[in-house]
Amino acid sequence: MNAPKKVAARAESTGAKGQKDSQTPVEAVEVQSDLDAMLEGLLKSTPKLATPGTDGAGQRCGLVAIVGKPNVGKSTLLNALVGQKISITSRKAQTTRHRITGMRTEGQTQFVFVDTPGFQTIHGNALNKSLNKAVQGAVSDVDLVLFVVEAGSFTSADEKVLKLLGTGIPVVLVANKLDNVKERASLAPWLQAMQARAKFTEMIPLSAKNAKDIERLLGICEKFLPEQAWWYSEDELTDRSEKFMASELVREKLFRLTGDELPYTSTVVIDKFEEEPPQKKGQKRLLRIAATIVVERDGHKAMVIGDKGERIKRIGMETRVELEKLADAKVFLELWVKVRSGWADDEARVRSFGYE
Repeated sequence: MNAPKKVAARAESTGAKGQKDSQTPVEAVEVQSDLDAMLEGLLKSTPKLATPGTDGAGQRCGLVAIVGKPNVGKSTLLNALVGQKISITSRKAQTTRHRITGMRTEGQTQFVFVDTPGFQTIHGNALNKSLNKAVQGAVSDVDLVLFVVEAGSFTSADEKVLKLLGTGIPVVLVANKLDNVKERASLAPWLQAMQARAKFTEMIPLSAKNAKDIERLLGICEKFLPEQAWWYSEDELTDRSEKFMASELVREKLFRLTGDELPYTSTVVIDKFEEEPPQKKGQKRLLRIAATIVVERDGHKAMVIGDKGERIKRIGMETRVELEKLADAKVFLELWVKVRSGWADDEARVRSFGYE
């Protein structure tokens, strides 16, 4: 297998373009050689995924938790591992607020991935306590943990997440956002320092946007899943309902179209979700959905609605288009905006909005 050499070559080719190396040629070659050797050592044991009909292989199935601080790319990684978008993404921290399960069946193996909210260490309100509880619950009974950090970085927030991980469950360090690393020469000593910090079962630098990196990660995960019957049918992708996905997609568009202006505590509640069968042969079913966007202040409400209602119209349109593709249905969507001051500090209201 020539996979390790290909990985090293890819890592080098995706570096910053047009930048000159400040080191002497000899030093640069030595550092790159160290990096190549490190990557080769990390990846040499990565197996190929099993294929249907492999003699004696049997079915494999197990739980893989994806954990990390906010904004390290956990949801993007989950979507890539599943092969379809099931978890919303945005640049705003704490976009993921629920434990989301995604399934992928390849050959004889069914992977059951659990995406978790980013573990919050700054704000201690009722909402964040609920999110942190979801993280702690997700890592207590799984076969493997993917601990996601940004390649080349390790902060105090990362350290707090690492301390949540108990002993007895294998942990793979996923150094994500490799495509953002400008100084590739620093990656080898960083990986060595990470291995000294905690005895990770495996370490893999990758970009969640790179299909070959995702295939390698699946190969690593497969080794840790027990031989047992699949839990879900082969074509299932998530255990979440269409109603839940509708709420999440509205919230994603809300955050993407308001940027940093809108506090992360804004949320979405589905008031009505009705399904009507096709009226004629060849037509699609119809989903009638009414949702309320909950914000903290009147100023936030005006921000969501936008000038002459243009922003909320766009939120609704983008949500509807994406949900129609995801659900393979015609969607009629109504959106409303309500102010509920201090809801994120009210435990009862947090639970009423669907948070555990």
